[in-house]
Amino acid sequence: MITEILLVAAAYLLGSISSAIIVCRLMGLPDPRTLGSNNPGATNVLRIGGKKAAAITLFGDGLKGFIPVFIALKLGVSPLVLGLTGLAAFLGHLYPIFFGFKGGKGVATLLGVQFGFSWMIGAAIAGIWLIIAYGLKISSLAALIAMALAPLVVWYFSREPALITIQAIISIILFWRHRTNIRDLLSGTEGKLTNSE
Repeated sequence: MITEILLVAAAYLLGSISSAIIVCRLMGLPDPRTLGSNNPGATNVLRIGGKKAAAITLFGDGLKGFIPVFIALKLGVSPLVLGLTGLAAFLGHLYPIFFGFKGGKGVATLLGVQFGFSWMIGAAIAGIWLIIAYGLKISSLAALIAMALAPLVVWYFSREPALITIQAIISIILFWRHRTNIRDLLSGTEGKLTNSE
C-alpha cells in the first residue's frame, strides 16, 4: 500500500513540473502564461517561440506522463493503481503545486500516460490526433476528438475496466479544461496551426 501511495504522489509531483515555463525561461522567451492563449503548453509555446521550443515542451510534457506510469507498470501494480498513477500525473500538469495550481490543458502529458499504459494505446491515440491536426490544422479539435475516442481505444487494447473508467474520467476533465476552446470552435474563432510557425 505504501508503494502505491508513493507512486501516485510522485506522479503528481512530476506532473507538476511545467515544461513550458522551464523551456521558455531557459530559451529567453516570455512566460507562456502571459502571452497567446496564456496556457503553459506546447501549442502556446509554438506561437510564442517557434517549433524548437514547442517540440522540447511537447517531449517534456509527454515524458512526465510516461515515466511514472512506465515505472508503475514495471512494478506490476494493479490496473487501478496504474490508472491512478496516470491520473495523478495528468492532474499534476493541470494543477501544479510548484506553479500556484495553474497549469496547462494536459494533452501531451496524457498522451505520455497512454504510451505508458501500452505503446499500442499511445500510438493509436497519437495517430488519431496527428491525422486530424494535419487535415484541419486545429490542435484543440484534434485533441478533443482523440481524447473522446481514447476510452474506446483503451477498451480495445486492454479490456481492463479500471483503466477504461479512469481514461473516461480523464477525458471528461480534459473536455472541461478545453471549454473555452469548445466555445471558440462553435463560434468559428478557434486559432489554427500554420506551417510558418
